[in-house]
Amino acid sequence: MSRPPLPPFNVETAKQKVRMAEDGWNGRDPEKVSLAYTPDSRWRNRAEIFEGRENIVQFLTRKWAKELEYRLIKELWAFHENRIAVRFAYEYRDDSGNWFRAYGNENWEFDEDGLMRHRVASINDKPISAEDRLFHWPLGRRPDDHPGLSDLGL
Repeated sequence: MSRPPLPPFNVETAKQKVRMAEDGWNGRDPEKVSLAYTPDSRWRNRAEIFEGRENIVQFLTRKWAKELEYRLIKELWAFHENRIAVRFAYEYRDDSGNWFRAYGNENWEFDEDGLMRHRVASINDKPISAEDRLFHWPLGRRPDDHPGLSDLGL
C-alpha cells in the first residue's frame, strides 16, 4: 500500500503530508486514521508507548471518546528526507463541559511507501474558557480559509 506524497519530501510535499494528517485526525475515524501508519508503527504519545495499527485504533478510540468536539490544526516545523516535524494545537471539551487547548510537537518518520513508521508526540493541555476558544469550524476538516497556528498567534 502506498500513501503519497512519498519521501524524500520537499517543502510542498511535506506541507501536503501535514495537511493530510490534520484532515485525517479531524475526521476522528480511528480505523481510517490507522491506515496512514505501517502495520508495526511505533508510537510515543505523552506517557503511552505502543506499537501496531490495532493499538493505534484502540488509542484513538479512547482519545476521541474523552476529547469531545475535537478540532486540530497542524503546522509544518521542519523536514528532511523521510522525516517531518510538526507543531500543533487542538481544542476539545470533556464530558463535564470543560474546554482545553492542547499544544504539542510531533516527530514523524516515514517508510518508502509514505506510511508513518514512527511517531513521537509531546503534548501539554491548558484549560481554557469557552470564550477563549479559537477553533470554531463545524466538526471535520478545517476549512481552507480558516487561520493556521501562526495566523492565530499560537
